Amino acid sequence: MKSDKRDHFDRHNLTEDDLLLYAVTDQHWTGKQTLHEQLEDALKGGATFVQIREKHMGDAEFLEEAKDFKKLCAQYHVPFVVNDNVQVGIDCDADGVHVGQSDMEADDVRKLIGPDKILGVSAETVEEAVLAEKRGADYLGVGAVFPTSSKDDAEDVSYDTLKAICEAVHIPVIAIGGITRDNVTQLSGSGICGIAVISAIFGQKEILKGTEDLKRQTLKMLGR
Repeated sequence: MKSDKRDHFDRHNLTEDDLLLYAVTDQHWTGKQTLHEQLEDALKGGATFVQIREKHMGDAEFLEEAKDFKKLCAQYHVPFVVNDNVQVGIDCDADGVHVGQSDMEADDVRKLIGPDKILGVSAETVEEAVLAEKRGADYLGVGAVFPTSSKDDAEDVSYDTLKAICEAVHIPVIAIGGITRDNVTQLSGSGICGIAVISAIFGQKEILKGTEDLKRQTLKMLGR
């Protein structure tokens, strides 16, 4: 579990350390374990932030899953956000929401979730990043930095663009898309504060050990 033992997360106490290892759930990877069991292994292994991203669930099932994950993340003192579905994020009292460029505009999301909830926004260009910050984003997810099968419509973002985005904004930036324990160190010096992954955690045979290993490699990438 995290050492600072915070019981509540909002945009005012979100730190870069919270965004170090951002785990994105995907039921595609469930095998013998349930999503709940997989997530708990990831939290035990050192995931510092969790986003529920379940594109193929109905709203009712998605809400129940989100409520369960919110409770579990609170036990491990880790922030929890809902991807895309702002209403589910509000209904389960998530710590915040994350939206993409094709979803609701960031400033409209901010009006719905209020002034204190965490708002993450996906970006692929410097222009998108600067606008997202202006419209109330608290952090950016930038990618895909490597080829990925998790998001078919994700454009490749070069290392130079990633670095330029980090230099252009004043909010934390995490890299997303195709990141593994073997390529994460290629992102050294870009200015990011962490990484967001799906299969690099949930696609591992031993999620707890895989998460621990990925966290070590991420800290190495950051020179820590």
